[in-house]
Amino acid sequence: MTSELNARIEREGFAILPHGISTETVEALLQALHPVSAGATPQRRGGVRNLLEDVPAVRELARAAPVREAAEAVLGSHCFAVRGLLFDKTPDANWKVLWHQDLTIAVRERCDVPGFGSWSEKAGVPCVQPPTEVLEDMVAVRVHLDDCGEDNGPVRILAGSHREGRLSAALIPSWLERTEPQDCVVPRGGLLVMRPLLLHASSPARVPAHRRVIHLEFATRALPGGLEWHARA
Repeated sequence: MTSELNARIEREGFAILPHGISTETVEALLQALHPVSAGATPQRRGGVRNLLEDVPAVRELARAAPVREAAEAVLGSHCFAVRGLLFDKTPDANWKVLWHQDLTIAVRERCDVPGFGSWSEKAGVPCVQPPTEVLEDMVAVRVHLDDCGEDNGPVRILAGSHREGRLSAALIPSWLERTEPQDCVVPRGGLLVMRPLLLHASSPARVPAHRRVIHLEFATRALPGGLEWHARA
């Protein structure tokens, strides 16, 4: 199973694992997340950051099977979690996401290192775009806490686009012309495993309801030049 998952993600850039965490684990995570999600402003409830630092249950999730097994199938046993986010689509936060790659990582503090640029700050955390080879050694495991069907804004992907490295905005239309977008429909408790460089997007939910997803990013290497991952689990 590990080799099959690795081969599929190498080829297509993503995989859906419908049987991930248990219902009991989902309920425990929702309880643990309630203080940070309920305390956010309506505009920010759609995206809560720094979960590895602020929610111990999410840190435990990143270290537990099957999330850990999914990450290891792609990156190997030496990988570690570096960021945790919560995404939720509700009537107050029913956003559209244009086609893009995930190009930013979170670090402890800013250091000027060759190849690292486009600095920003998100929720008080320095963020930077690293060289492509750093992103190529990463994978995201998205843990679905609600059913995600076609009506509530699932992630859409262009299979195989991760193999082209970092893509300019001008190249995205050609990918849309020759590649049929796929909706990532994932049941409650299921996992979506995807490479950061995979082109992906999402539409507003047609039937807005909770679509809570814990997005965990895994990496394999220390950062150079004094840079450090903002979190490590």
